[in-house]
Amino acid sequence: MTFLPDWPTLATFTVAVWLLAATPGPDMTLSVGRAIADGKGAGMMVVLGTSTGIVLHTLLVAFGVSALIVASPTAFTLLKTGGAAYLVWLAIGAIRHGSTFTLGREEFGRRNSMASNYLTGLWVNLLNPKVVIFVMTFLPQFVDAADPHVTGKLIFLGLWMIVMAMPFNAAAVLLAERLAGWLQSNRRVMRAVDYVFAGVFSLFAVKVLTAHAR
Repeated sequence: MTFLPDWPTLATFTVAVWLLAATPGPDMTLSVGRAIADGKGAGMMVVLGTSTGIVLHTLLVAFGVSALIVASPTAFTLLKTGGAAYLVWLAIGAIRHGSTFTLGREEFGRRNSMASNYLTGLWVNLLNPKVVIFVMTFLPQFVDAADPHVTGKLIFLGLWMIVMAMPFNAAAVLLAERLAGWLQSNRRVMRAVDYVFAGVFSLFAVKVLTAHAR
């Protein structure tokens, strides 16, 4: 099939994806946090949202739009400012209404809906300029620009990246849910987790703001 890369290229790409998937980022942090707070279903909806974001980024790269965004200083500044603001908003939410908020759902309110978890994952991914840069620079390394089927191969690699990263994401969510019961029975520990997640998101926000188009 014309959209499939050769096997050595696919094997190299797969190993690279596994190494990258094992490195925590905003996407995994968010899915783990939601799994602890609301269960594995919520965590997996976040994963589904972030995966949808990767699909959209892949399509943008395949059809050349991401290059235009990174090439435009104004567009890139707006993207990274919006992404950093969203991460800060999530950090503030973790402090104000963090995982301890879910310990007494009957008293304090309902858990996040599945749609809300999905959309949060989607926006965290889409508003991260580092993901734009990563996808734009990572995927093309595994295709030949002169290949007449380069668009199809880029799309295939983007989808393959999601499939290969899914076991790592699912394992993180399932492990987080297994620990949730113990964590939620220890309010101080759970509150410490809220602050850890808030700190991680704030750190990612700083990294997003300092991202450079290259």
